[in-house]
Amino acid sequence: MKKITKKEIVSFKKTVWNFYKTQGRHDLPWRNKTTTPYQILVSEIMLQQTQVQRVIPKYKTFLKSFPTAKKLSEASTQNVLSHWVGLGYNRRAINLQKAAQEIVSMHKNKFPKTYNTLLLLPGVGPYTAGAICAFSFTKPIPILETNIRTVFIFHFFMKNKTQVSEAALQEISSLTLGTSNPKEWYWALMDYGSHLKSIHGNLSRRSGSYTKQSKFKGSIREIRGVIIRTLSENNQVTVSVIKKQTERTAEDVQKAFDGLLKDKIITKEKNLYVLT
Repeated sequence: MKKITKKEIVSFKKTVWNFYKTQGRHDLPWRNKTTTPYQILVSEIMLQQTQVQRVIPKYKTFLKSFPTAKKLSEASTQNVLSHWVGLGYNRRAINLQKAAQEIVSMHKNKFPKTYNTLLLLPGVGPYTAGAICAFSFTKPIPILETNIRTVFIFHFFMKNKTQVSEAALQEISSLTLGTSNPKEWYWALMDYGSHLKSIHGNLSRRSGSYTKQSKFKGSIREIRGVIIRTLSENNQVTVSVIKKQTERTAEDVQKAFDGLLKDKIITKEKNLYVLT
């Protein structure tokens, strides 16, 4: 990676801030309205691979039902998943509840404040841990997600003919990091990145960390979603019921059940399947 000058960094930051001031999404409920780490955790888990507009109403409803980590830790899995319907990737909901349970039991209901401790929570990876540090505790930690990668690639790596390494993107994140106000800097980057994606497409595909998302329609993942949705409304379900609902082969339906069993989201009792 070629050396980036201070002048280039100043110019880059000016571009990002100017966009944010005029076109930033300043009214998102998990931004200026809260610094509570639990609420930030909920928003970040929901926003993984899910559009902002779909998340907003779900986020509000979820927090109304589970306003604290303790309330979420005490809820039934069925109740949690019923609030997750429409967001997809139900394992995120399971991990979110497990994280809440660990906060209550292992951390005595005190939310972890360090990056390394946050990483130990179920479902929390490097980005989510860094986001909580920045948005809740105003700690300037370099973080990357799809919109941020898009910004860095557009401004610093468009001439690259090979994939951009995660190390190179992390270096840019460190060089441009707003240490005095990291949370708002990341909001600005994300909003600008979302704007760039609408014009140039998802440039983060050019990063070394990019993994193409498999098609949902007709996939085993789609059947898994039907199973979880059914179990969020009923206490138990059978293979034949899901086969009838999905009109898929018995083999595909069984694969979906087996995957959920392997992930310990459901258990089997004779010929019936129930949530763990």
